[in-house]
Amino acid sequence: MFNDTVAAISTPPGEGAIALVRLSGPEAVAIADRIFRGKQKPSGMASHFQQFGEVVEDDRVIDQVMLSVHRAPASYTGEDVVEISCHGGVLVTARVWEICLHAGARTARPGEFTERAFLNGKLDLTQAEAVIDLIRAQTDLALRSATEQLEGRLGERVSQLREDLIALVANLEAYIDFPEEDIEPDVGEAFRVRLEKIRSQINELLATANQGRIFREGVRVVIYGATNAGKSSLLNRLLGFPRAIVSEIPGTTRDTIEEVVNLRGVALRLTDTAGLRASADTIEQEGMARTERSLANADLLLHLADASAPRPEKFTAENAGIPELLVLNKSDLSEHPEWKSSDALRVSCTAEDGLAGLEEAILEKIGEQNWEGGSAVAINARHRDCLRRALESCDRASAALAENLAPEFVAVDLRGALHAVGEVIGHADMEDILDSLFATFCIGK
Repeated sequence: MFNDTVAAISTPPGEGAIALVRLSGPEAVAIADRIFRGKQKPSGMASHFQQFGEVVEDDRVIDQVMLSVHRAPASYTGEDVVEISCHGGVLVTARVWEICLHAGARTARPGEFTERAFLNGKLDLTQAEAVIDLIRAQTDLALRSATEQLEGRLGERVSQLREDLIALVANLEAYIDFPEEDIEPDVGEAFRVRLEKIRSQINELLATANQGRIFREGVRVVIYGATNAGKSSLLNRLLGFPRAIVSEIPGTTRDTIEEVVNLRGVALRLTDTAGLRASADTIEQEGMARTERSLANADLLLHLADASAPRPEKFTAENAGIPELLVLNKSDLSEHPEWKSSDALRVSCTAEDGLAGLEEAILEKIGEQNWEGGSAVAINARHRDCLRRALESCDRASAALAENLAPEFVAVDLRGALHAVGEVIGHADMEDILDSLFATFCIGK
């Protein structure tokens, strides 16, 4: 499919023991022949074997390397791939890569190796997306989700859903287009049952969308409350390092501060916010506006208050439906009488008391919401958009059936659903419908 050969440094920038320079394309092996000197030329090497040698430029040795050849189609991209493991210095790695470019390769675009793998049929779109999820995974659950998606678990479920839709559309369109063939469509109640099963499967996948966001981004935990309650101190204690400035001066935090912490296998995206109080300071007012926006997008709220001070006015925030924990800080000081009957967690960021209990309470809340998930197969935002459109099309088709509209109307909506589902894994639908149609019915016999 591609006529050119690309090259890139496939390891992170910086110094290390080894770096990897990768070539992919029809000229990958020929380029390797021009720049590599060893016991045999790369063109004479068997696939998936490596040998020791030197990368040279004008007979000048640049580095001693290990070179491996992966011949098409048994490679990551489905093309001829050459991988050069060189020493991991910044300069030497760049020089090896530049020599590949001078020998005929071009610079690979971001993600181009995985793009080529998809276009060459080595991965579906869900598996291609799983590659970056695997790289970015910050918890065991995120890693398991990415691994299962890379193995094709999600792609298999979507492919089966697509096959069911293809069969349904093919059956209906055969009935519409070839009435003289006496094809009996699976109509009436049987057709509705098949359609309802498809709708149910789409809904099951859509139900994993929030779980997928949690896997990839973490649980959005927002720490909020009045000024000087210790919000920044709590953030620092949960992170284990001093991320936010802590001061006795009220209103120190003017903006939101966000960090991610791994709490026993669950990623928490902690957000420290500006304290809530009446203020004429325009900068502080903007900070509080950002606090309100963070509260609206939170998965879990930690409402922090000073246990040694009176209960603030308008203490209860309007955050309907968002799970919340009331946390009383400064438990090492005398508790104000107004808090005596409060069902709250009591901590001291100064004395580091009660923090283990707070972590347990956070994990318990997460468990109540089932955010940690029982299945690691979970969709992302793009999948959700495609599947929502597919469900809407199925709903319209179901409504058309209920109203006894012409089958052509039902077919249009089912085609829309099929197209949307196909977008998830990157498949077109026209040829598959025709293949299914002509294979199932003896048309034109």
